[in-house]
Amino acid sequence: MSTKNIELIATPRAPHFVGDGFRVHNFIPSGFRLDMERMSPFILLDYNSKYNFPPSDSPKGVGVHPHRGFETVTLAYKGKIAHHDSSGGGGIIGEGGVQWMTAASGILHKEYHEKEFSKTGGEFQMVQLWVNLPAKDKMSKPKYQGLSNSDINKHTLDNNAGTIEVIAGNYNNTMGSASTFTPLHMYNAKLNTDKEASFSFPENYNTAVLVIEGSITINDKENVATDHFVLFENKGEDFTIKATEKAIVLVLSGEPINESIAAQGPFVMNTKEEIKQAINDFNMGKFGYLED
Repeated sequence: MSTKNIELIATPRAPHFVGDGFRVHNFIPSGFRLDMERMSPFILLDYNSKYNFPPSDSPKGVGVHPHRGFETVTLAYKGKIAHHDSSGGGGIIGEGGVQWMTAASGILHKEYHEKEFSKTGGEFQMVQLWVNLPAKDKMSKPKYQGLSNSDINKHTLDNNAGTIEVIAGNYNNTMGSASTFTPLHMYNAKLNTDKEASFSFPENYNTAVLVIEGSITINDKENVATDHFVLFENKGEDFTIKATEKAIVLVLSGEPINESIAAQGPFVMNTKEEIKQAINDFNMGKFGYLED
């Protein structure tokens, strides 16, 4: 057994609004050495920690905007989110659900609080990830995977320790529910108080966890509080997470895509020339049409 130790624990940065519906702390990319290359294939992580939105007749969110070259993954923990895109994908997810949109060659989409949730308001909590695509797949056809919590495969831990929800990859032979372009693992680990789970990933995979609920101890020595982000060293393979109070932990690990990254706004490609092409294609209407 080769232990994977912590490289850093990042505290949440000051929040900012994306549109008027997502109050987020940005962890990737950020000033914590958590840049796109270091965290590949995870090139953005915005975390909407628990926030109470007042009732609104007009759903809050982000209006129509383009993407090319990567995937957006939205995980709902509190509240409900509606999604629509120009490839025909769309749906609503509630607590424990996931929306996985492959922008790839180009797409327009919009994300809002679900209409009925907006009318009542309430506690809202979510994560949005951007997952990079390798050059060979950046211009593939867009697609959409909508997963309610009941769609997500679950691994029940021994000794009433809790449950690992396997969104992507696999955990102890429980396969993930979402398809991916490159090898990666994405779990929600739901652990009961004073219980633990073990994890093992190749040492070259970029590995991190975000504490969504409760508090945890990693490898029986490092305490991590709610809303904090942990980056692991690229040494060793195995680590444990113990809940010091009932916890939900987002676990991420993926094989880095060792290619150049050119990023500008909503486009992530390999070269500046490809970024210029993306902007031109968007301006020419080649990403389709979506009503705002």
